[in-house]
Amino acid sequence: MSVILRGFRYSVYTRIAAMVLREKGVGYDIEEVDPFTPPLPSDYQKRHPFGRVPVLSHGATDIYETAAITRYVDAAFDGPALTPKSAIAQARLMQVIAIIDNYGYVPMIRQVFAHRVFRPAEGLACDEDLITEGITAAEPVLGALNKIAGQGDVLNPGSITLADCHLAPVLAYFAMAPEGYSALEQHNALYDWWTSIATRQSLIDTDPGLPNGASTPDI
Repeated sequence: MSVILRGFRYSVYTRIAAMVLREKGVGYDIEEVDPFTPPLPSDYQKRHPFGRVPVLSHGATDIYETAAITRYVDAAFDGPALTPKSAIAQARLMQVIAIIDNYGYVPMIRQVFAHRVFRPAEGLACDEDLITEGITAAEPVLGALNKIAGQGDVLNPGSITLADCHLAPVLAYFAMAPEGYSALEQHNALYDWWTSIATRQSLIDTDPGLPNGASTPDI
């Protein structure tokens, strides 16, 4: 059955799903869907009732919500297991995903990355107050993730799990902002994990770059 990842190239959640597919060794096609340019194609709205990205289509089956997609890919396809066996490691994995989705995404991506990196790449103005607000809100997120990384059940440089795949694309964007990188450096266990995962081929291969060929800011 065909595997199609439908999403926006710059979406961190599309990149998460793509990273998991690559870690599992699953071949897939990409269908570009930009949720910021309405109206969405009618067939896509049928696949995702809330009009967000991504959607994974496996044959006639459509799955939306990134955490559901990545769990499905891990369970449905051969390849290295990305879900640890121990109860505590599974709990930590779910904690990492929930922390990012509930507390990390808005300040780290929509505020810091979007306004320091992405909007300037598009030739748009940034909001310095939102960047400052985002860095402040990201601090407890980084602290919580640093504690989990220090415990070693997940976010361990010696293994790869769905937690790594969910967090790595977020930190890849966040660390492109000089303020984000400086904040990350202050959390030793998390930073050590980041320096290891940053060279992971699946993360490198799914990097969409920046609009208009803009270069990464110096950090």
